[in-house]
Amino acid sequence: MRIIGCDLHAGQQTVAMLDTTTGEIVNMTLLHEGNNVREFYSTLPGPVRVGIEATGSMQWFVNLMEELGIECLVGHPAEVRAAEPRKQKHDRRDADLILKLLVENRFPAIWLPSKELQDLRSLLRHRHQWVRMRTRIQNALQAIALANGLRRGPSLWSQTGQHTIASLPLAPHTAYRRSELQAVYAKFEVEIEKLNQRVEEQACGRAGARLLMTHPGVGPITALATEVFLGDPARFADSKALASYVGMIPREYSSGGRQRLGGLSKQGNPLLRFLWGEAGMHAVRQDPELKRFYHRKLIQKGLGKARVAVARKLGIRMWIMLRDQIEYNEFCRRGQKQQKSGDACAGMPETRNGAKSHRPVD
Repeated sequence: MRIIGCDLHAGQQTVAMLDTTTGEIVNMTLLHEGNNVREFYSTLPGPVRVGIEATGSMQWFVNLMEELGIECLVGHPAEVRAAEPRKQKHDRRDADLILKLLVENRFPAIWLPSKELQDLRSLLRHRHQWVRMRTRIQNALQAIALANGLRRGPSLWSQTGQHTIASLPLAPHTAYRRSELQAVYAKFEVEIEKLNQRVEEQACGRAGARLLMTHPGVGPITALATEVFLGDPARFADSKALASYVGMIPREYSSGGRQRLGGLSKQGNPLLRFLWGEAGMHAVRQDPELKRFYHRKLIQKGLGKARVAVARKLGIRMWIMLRDQIEYNEFCRRGQKQQKSGDACAGMPETRNGAKSHRPVD
């Protein structure tokens, strides 16, 4: 068997290859121009196992290994680096380190989404980029309106509001800027609406997303994003592992008997955190348990921490619904059953009197 540690870059890769039969180790550098990579890996006699660190430009290489029938493991970069305490770092040492971890069965392999999930993730990211660009245009138009005494707030984006800002008497260059921004804003509105329809079609066609949309406040965008970015819900041991994966746990600097907690770690998917936060505020208005939880945290912790707490609670709810394949009504029924039986519910905060809330886990 040949075991290969590969330090992958955009233009080249450094390879450390071990032949387990002879014990021979070969080091080389392959340029990504032409067919150098394909020719090298296609001529290797099997079986072959390749390990790389996760990087944004790795997908073509993973697809090539799949096409050639070669086992390819993708490792967590931070955990790979933590295995090497020395301060020297270069491509050959990185490849040797990956090879060493593979040989010793210590390689920190991560879960990889399927091609279908990757394509759906691209759709959601594309829509989010358009929404962010539209927000920048809206901010610019609001600035022009406020600078000229027009204060409409959200109603500026209605047909009447757009007509009002278009009729403002402005200097030539400012008027040109306003007209261009309004034209681009109208174009973005049309394109985002098309993307919303595509996302809704995909969400309605997936069983997991349909389950999540039964929860009050969860629409097709949040439901689809939760399903495709979490992937297999069984890979999370508990709700704490889920919150850690999304980055909704505090940073911690503790030592000895003293505990120091900071802000959110944010070591996770920023789009998922954003969507959970937006959906959480909608769910608070429709779900009585979340409403009570939010107002309690609002008094205890303030607005920012209360919003984060609700987003995390909603995200854990959706994970449970995906894991158990249940709708919102069944979720509530199980919670009420657990409350009557007095069983503890993981992830459900206690009230001051020690009574459990209505949050189910099974």
